[in-house]
Amino acid sequence: MIWRKQFGLRQWWQHFEKFPRHTGGFMALALGLICTMALLWRLGSIGLIDETEPLFAEASRQMVATGDWVTPYFNGETRFDKPPLVYWLMALGYLVLGVNEWAVRLPSALGAIALIILLFFTLRRYGYALPRITQEDLQSRLSQRQRWLAAGLGAAILTLNLQFIVWARTGVSDMLLCAGIGLSLLWFFWGYVEDEGEVRPGFWPRPAYLGCYLAMAGAVLAKGPVGIVIPGLVILSFLAYMGNLKTVWQEAKVWSGAVIFAVLTIPWYVLVILAHGQTYIDDFFGYHNVDRFTQVVNNHSGPWYFYFLVVAVGFFPWSLGLPVAMARLRFWGRSPWQAQPRRAHLGILALIWFGVIFLFFTIAVTKLPSYTLPLLPAAAILIALFWTQALTLPPTPPRRWNHSLGEWLTGTAHGVLALIAGGVWWILPWILGPDSAAPNFPAVLMASGLPAIGGLIWLITGIVTLILLGKNTTRRWIVVVNLLAFCCFVSFVVVPTLNIVDQERQQPLRELSLLAQRVKEPTEELLMIGFMKPSVAFYSQRPIRFFSHGPHAVQALQQEVGASTLLVISHPEAMRELGLIPEDYQVLRQSGAYQLTRVQRGGMMDPRNP
Repeated sequence: MIWRKQFGLRQWWQHFEKFPRHTGGFMALALGLICTMALLWRLGSIGLIDETEPLFAEASRQMVATGDWVTPYFNGETRFDKPPLVYWLMALGYLVLGVNEWAVRLPSALGAIALIILLFFTLRRYGYALPRITQEDLQSRLSQRQRWLAAGLGAAILTLNLQFIVWARTGVSDMLLCAGIGLSLLWFFWGYVEDEGEVRPGFWPRPAYLGCYLAMAGAVLAKGPVGIVIPGLVILSFLAYMGNLKTVWQEAKVWSGAVIFAVLTIPWYVLVILAHGQTYIDDFFGYHNVDRFTQVVNNHSGPWYFYFLVVAVGFFPWSLGLPVAMARLRFWGRSPWQAQPRRAHLGILALIWFGVIFLFFTIAVTKLPSYTLPLLPAAAILIALFWTQALTLPPTPPRRWNHSLGEWLTGTAHGVLALIAGGVWWILPWILGPDSAAPNFPAVLMASGLPAIGGLIWLITGIVTLILLGKNTTRRWIVVVNLLAFCCFVSFVVVPTLNIVDQERQQPLRELSLLAQRVKEPTEELLMIGFMKPSVAFYSQRPIRFFSHGPHAVQALQQEVGASTLLVISHPEAMRELGLIPEDYQVLRQSGAYQLTRVQRGGMMDPRNP
């Protein structure tokens, strides 16, 4: 109360580093609100999205149903695409929350939140944005202010970008890999700073390094060998740059860490190889790891500049400041950085972290947007340090002119791209291509008014940003304007748009799948003709046979003996390919572009039919 009487909001903002308890409480509240809005709000309100998410969800459900926690299965067949961590976490969610979308997506959301929290505390402790740090600077009032601002900005920037939000709200293994790699590198940096010049006696490494090894093990159990290859390359490259590889190797007790890592990761791989032998080795290690790096898998190819586009769009609007934020570090001058205390090295670690992941997946032949997800924490650190320097250093000399120029260039890009984004979003319903699964989506989206709202948000943001460019004293607030704009965009546009996508694209299939579960006779087979949508297997909780065309289904069924009727989910056109007469089938329900039909097996076998 005394604090409230003595200091108003303006006074608090000018001296907030003097009140760590109040500032920490404010930051915790703000961070909790941002994470709740972006990652948890209405997390389970829309159905699973084909094609990948239902594969993980159904494999996890079958783990619970069969009691086999070693081998993942989908639709009665082994699924060796990913290691078991994501399946285990989803299965545990089913046991606690029931079989629903919340349980499917909660592991990704919690992994993202854990990463955000550790990133916040890392920047709060080591987020120095001064161009060069001396021992006197470490506890100065300016460094205190910079670390508070860097922590808040870094956590908000990591949370508020499209790529991070999408994967944190999707029930697949990508966010768990991102969290595992990010947590391992952040914990490594804590150990790197705290253990400077000291080798702990005994077997166990210090808690920070232990956290690094545990997070690496989690990443390997989430996605495979890439979970240790990526952080290993980042750490080795960083230590080689700093010239202290041998010293840190001893401090980190790498051999002890290797034992801990092996104890956590190897047992499951041994069990699954014992159960499935060479089949698992060829499928997982060969096809899903080596082949993905050396050749195109599942037609996921891309040009050499593919990830430039992915980062530019997925990390928008913050990606616009990355070149300047990187150049600010002057990484080409190695000796000055080696002379700095270790706690000042976070920016260089983030730069190497970003560069190693970007280069690694650019070299890989198979390319997917989700592969760059683990570099987003590094990007958030770089942007946070850049804008923290802009917010804390005075806008006049002795401040260096090149940082002011960087602010101007970055702010100009923010303003122009925000105007372009506003225009694109406004006309989005007219530029969307046709989609047979949701033919009415453009019209429904336009009727909702969401394109106009989204366009207005970004047009206003662009105009305000360009106005702020006019003065050095206002230019620094561009990052705050963009944070507020993105919060509004997520709350009022992104989440409602996802609901419309679900309503038009996934809900019809979900309704038919649930109906099939209720009306299916014990001996009836469930067929899907003309397309393959894994969500049907999850919601119907029944095995499904997929056929690309009606004649293929007829040919396959001619040699079989089964129930007198079949349930078929298809487009109406696919049913006409079967050449059935009205007496041979009954349409149980039509929803959206799909229909559920009960077909007389004899009608499909009739030689009259093509």
